Amino acid sequence: MSPRLQVIVGSTRPGRVGLPVSQWFEGFARSHGAFDVELVDLAEVALPIFDELEHPKTGRYAHEHTKRWSAIAARGDAYVWVIPEYNYAVNAATKNAIDYLNREWAHKPLGIVSYGGVAAGTRAAQMLRQIVSAVRMVAVTDAVHIPFVQSFMDDGRFVPNDEVLQGATLMLDELSSVQSALRILHGETALERTAP
Repeated sequence: MSPRLQVIVGSTRPGRVGLPVSQWFEGFARSHGAFDVELVDLAEVALPIFDELEHPKTGRYAHEHTKRWSAIAARGDAYVWVIPEYNYAVNAATKNAIDYLNREWAHKPLGIVSYGGVAAGTRAAQMLRQIVSAVRMVAVTDAVHIPFVQSFMDDGRFVPNDEVLQGATLMLDELSSVQSALRILHGETALERTAP
């Protein structure tokens, strides 16, 4: 059985370009063949601003929306976050979704697809790398950065160029290698955290 890659749509706003970008990447990742692929849309997860009573490290969640999100994220063996850049930073929905959980993320690899204007979301991607390190996710070096994202859109579909395709292949190759290397460490950490 192949490891599961979750492609997470980080933007929740109406009309977001992140959804077609994520749908393209989902299909591309399936054709790559290293992972079983699941698309996860934060707009459908619909988390409120973080509202748990206890620190996420405890895993004692009071709210049903957190329990549902925990179950979804725990299914993933690796993640690709598809993110916009808002005001030189990662968007709030992405940061909020990460903050809700802790052990679900530990020792799992993360790839980043960022998009925007001239900067291609690179400042948001750099900020995301700092955030995920605090929950012990491992961000791979290879990434996909899409400048002037609207120029890649055709009738609501995202159409990548050769550079985007090459970056996506390199990132998926690295995610596969890193996920394989981290598998034992993640399993041991999960057992330690669930032990009585």
